[in-house]
Amino acid sequence: MKDRVIGRLCAIWASVSFITTFLIIYPPAMFTWLVPDPRGQAIFIAISRVWMRVWLRLVGCRLRVVGLAHFASGKSYIVTCNHNSVMDTPLSSPFIPGPNKTIAKAEFKKVPVFNFFYQKGAVLVNRKNEQSRRRSYEEMKKVLAKRMHMCVYPEGTRNRTDLPLKPFHNGAFRLSIDTQHAIIPAVIFHTKKVMPPEKSFYFRPGPLAIHFLEPVSPYGHTVESLKEKVFSIMEAYYVAHNY
Repeated sequence: MKDRVIGRLCAIWASVSFITTFLIIYPPAMFTWLVPDPRGQAIFIAISRVWMRVWLRLVGCRLRVVGLAHFASGKSYIVTCNHNSVMDTPLSSPFIPGPNKTIAKAEFKKVPVFNFFYQKGAVLVNRKNEQSRRRSYEEMKKVLAKRMHMCVYPEGTRNRTDLPLKPFHNGAFRLSIDTQHAIIPAVIFHTKKVMPPEKSFYFRPGPLAIHFLEPVSPYGHTVESLKEKVFSIMEAYYVAHNY
């Protein structure tokens, strides 16, 4: 009972501080719509990073980012992240170095005000619509062609199991082979503790981390073999470092 009450109170503060800080950064973030990519997206990500650093401090979540050196200057990558909580998004796109976009559900574009920010940072897809999936795939190719990174959650939805990772979908790995862009596996830690997927309106401050691992080349791989290799790398790293 005590834990639930504290979690609810922390969730109220997290929500209020999130909305307040969002309204402050919203005008400059919307200005980036007027700046051509990739520069416009680079500015947008920089603004988002400042926002998230401030908000994470306000809610008592210390963030550690490891492995930025794996991003070679002038190259764009497909970044594959594990997905345990809604907290994963604030730790992925803003802290990927350089301009990037995230594949995301189209349903969120219906949220008033936030929708314009959401659409700027994402390639939207309706997974139930085949035409939407094809269109989003072509958009992801364009993102990479503009020398921006593409952030993908290959598990598809949040991992509500006790396993380190859920089985991966093929999309990110087909994209890698079709475009010959390397994959940078990214492993996010402790978001499930801060915002457990099984608890509604609950937040507990705590340390968070995102580790970017060495790039994996698609050269010589099939979609299946590339998927298996990245999965094994991320699973082993998560198990070894989930302190």
